Amino acid sequence: MKKYILISFLFILITQCSLYSQEKFTLSGTVSEQSSNETLIGVNVIFPEIGKGAVTNEYGFYSITLPQGTYKLQVSYIGFKDIIQEIDLNQDTKLNFQLSESSEMLDEVVITEKSERINIKKPQMSMNKLSAGTIKQIPVVLGEADVIKSILLLPGVTSGGEGASGFNVRGGAADQNLILLDEATIFNSSHLFGFFSVFNPDAIKDIKLYKGGIPARYGGRVSSVLDIYQKEGNSKNYKLNGGIGAVASRLLAEGPIVKDKGAFLVGGRASYAHLFLPIFDEDNKNVAYFYDVNSKLNYKINDNNNIFLSGYFGRDVFSISESFENIYGNTVVNLRWNHLFSDKLFSNLSIIYSDYFYGLELDFVGFKWNSGIRNFNIKYDFKHYLSNNLQINYGINNIYFKFNPGEIEPNRPDSGIPPDKLIDKYANEFGVYVDAEHKISDKLSLQYGLRLSNFIRLGQDELNIYENDNPLNFDEDRQIYEAADPIGTESFSRSDQIETFTNLEPRIALAYAFNDNTSIKASYNRMAQYLHLLSNTNSPTPLDVWTPSGKYIKPQLLNQYAIGYFKSIKDGEYSIETEAFYKDIENRIDYIDGADLIANDAIEQDILNGEARAYGLELLLRKNEGKFKGWLAYTLSKSEQRTQGRTPEETGINSGDWYNTPFDKTHDISFNGSYELNEKWKFGANFVFQTGQPTNYPIGQFQYLDGLVVPVFEEGARNNFRLPAYHRIDVSATLTPRKNKNRKWQGEWVFSIYNLYNRRNAASISFSQNDETFVNEAVRTSIFGIIPAVTYNFKF
Repeated sequence: MKKYILISFLFILITQCSLYSQEKFTLSGTVSEQSSNETLIGVNVIFPEIGKGAVTNEYGFYSITLPQGTYKLQVSYIGFKDIIQEIDLNQDTKLNFQLSESSEMLDEVVITEKSERINIKKPQMSMNKLSAGTIKQIPVVLGEADVIKSILLLPGVTSGGEGASGFNVRGGAADQNLILLDEATIFNSSHLFGFFSVFNPDAIKDIKLYKGGIPARYGGRVSSVLDIYQKEGNSKNYKLNGGIGAVASRLLAEGPIVKDKGAFLVGGRASYAHLFLPIFDEDNKNVAYFYDVNSKLNYKINDNNNIFLSGYFGRDVFSISESFENIYGNTVVNLRWNHLFSDKLFSNLSIIYSDYFYGLELDFVGFKWNSGIRNFNIKYDFKHYLSNNLQINYGINNIYFKFNPGEIEPNRPDSGIPPDKLIDKYANEFGVYVDAEHKISDKLSLQYGLRLSNFIRLGQDELNIYENDNPLNFDEDRQIYEAADPIGTESFSRSDQIETFTNLEPRIALAYAFNDNTSIKASYNRMAQYLHLLSNTNSPTPLDVWTPSGKYIKPQLLNQYAIGYFKSIKDGEYSIETEAFYKDIENRIDYIDGADLIANDAIEQDILNGEARAYGLELLLRKNEGKFKGWLAYTLSKSEQRTQGRTPEETGINSGDWYNTPFDKTHDISFNGSYELNEKWKFGANFVFQTGQPTNYPIGQFQYLDGLVVPVFEEGARNNFRLPAYHRIDVSATLTPRKNKNRKWQGEWVFSIYNLYNRRNAASISFSQNDETFVNEAVRTSIFGIIPAVTYNFKF
């Protein structure tokens, strides 16, 4: 079957190449912003009279091939002035465009052919795009614009609650999201345990979230892809912008290295709320802060070659009374080379280093702990514009991983803690892909591709050996799982292959347009994930450890199906997007009762391979133009997990029955709106409602003779209760002084209120006995109530 799919796929490509081999002329070039030379992603370069067009790629490049003739060309991008001009195409032509912001123009040309109509016909579905400007208008906690908090307002995206790290997409776990910053993998996307994300909105250029219909160039995760690109820097003028907030400040500088050829960008953020704690309690020595740095250099060698060097470094520091210190964060570096082989073949070569570090020091115990994951990635991607109706993306990438599960060192001579090192793990992941964007007719468009992934678990110093390769035993009398005793260990050289996995991952999506404003779309994804996050909490924490697939842990395999209806109303002023999805995942790891994941060198003794499924319906209503803009999103969904026994005698987890995952949210409603009253005042508001998070409540208690009370949980029942529903309203007002218009220094004040009606949403509920009444009580733990904030933003 796999062989047949591959042969058919290649046959289609070869056939289409021959059909489009007739002589035509190609128009190509780049589109950039006039004031900075910053290339623009997703610009529509269209020919309205013939309904043909192209979209700029991640580096601002476009290419379109047409028969000889004279055409009216339109270049359009949201927030920028359209360019409309006549093109006499009688030879291959390179034409670069520079767009200026529409607010700088006095007269705006309005034409009937809107770019939204082109998007209706594209097969890409289950993808949301947010601009940095939109993110900055969304009210968030403590007044700091935040990428992760913004995407939580989209359909199909939820979180584990306030203060929770990561995000969940279509019922998937947080570790199933591939998060990329300039193509480099980010393993922890949060600062201060989820209060902020690691992405500085001032440095962000483009954000895309793929929930389904994921192109073949992406691999390694089974839930979603969050693809973020940083700005390149202003190669015309020196610019400075930033903001001063209640808990954090930021500053970003950019400017030319060589005017119109090279530029730099460097930005930094830091929080300082902990500095004010001694004001309220002079004995308070607790510390909690973060800092990060974004940087980028780019240089245009000539019209066909550009090089980029980008990086990110971030750290979080949390300590309690000098006896406990926790430091964690990400480091990424990416060196890229863009090369244009011809007006139809664009390439990008990237060499990437990514590192996630976690450090812990317990001075009262007397030891240090550190763990982390590093990877080295080389990838080469090509975009081939074979014709106006057929474009092919293809490429390869190879990632080498080193996993440090943990290392303990004494931090003082009288510690009494002996040094210990968990065994490092190594792996290599290779991928090759081809992906086609194919317009069959004016009504039918396809996007189809195939990815071949190969994962090798490389040799390590020691690996436990078990009888019958079974690290877990099942006690039939007590109906529980227990760790099996190893019968020995096996040692390997680094080049040895402990286990090898190979998977074919087909992708296909189609769009059928009934007319210029209405279409239906469908997609299918097969994806493999070879890395697993070991965590038995509802949301990831910095202490969670990543582990590779291997002898006892199989890779996760996804099948996702989606179908949707899309409509543009009143010439694009409004739009409707509805999607239904179903996905199933093989080999989702599950934990036995009483699993201990901390500093565990034999994790295979605490986990079983299970399965997961999620399905639902998403609705997104948008208002795209006018003084009032925004969207209303609703998701109805179900997310479940099941782990059955390996033999008929075993019970499995939860008696082998389906149970709610911690990220199952039946109803999820979110609203975001912004209103521009005038040039001086803008207002924004959010509303969020989510079904309560699944959890476990005790059904009774047991009291020992010494008075110790221990809760009793229903055996074999997981996540059969829920926290109370989560909801809140946030509002903001932005004041832009009118004197900004004629000044180089421009500023704005952002006033915001998070959780306007002071809803005490439950982060958790615990049960304990009241010391005075001796009555058992449910105690709700809430993180945030109402929080007003003021931020001053500036640019120069």
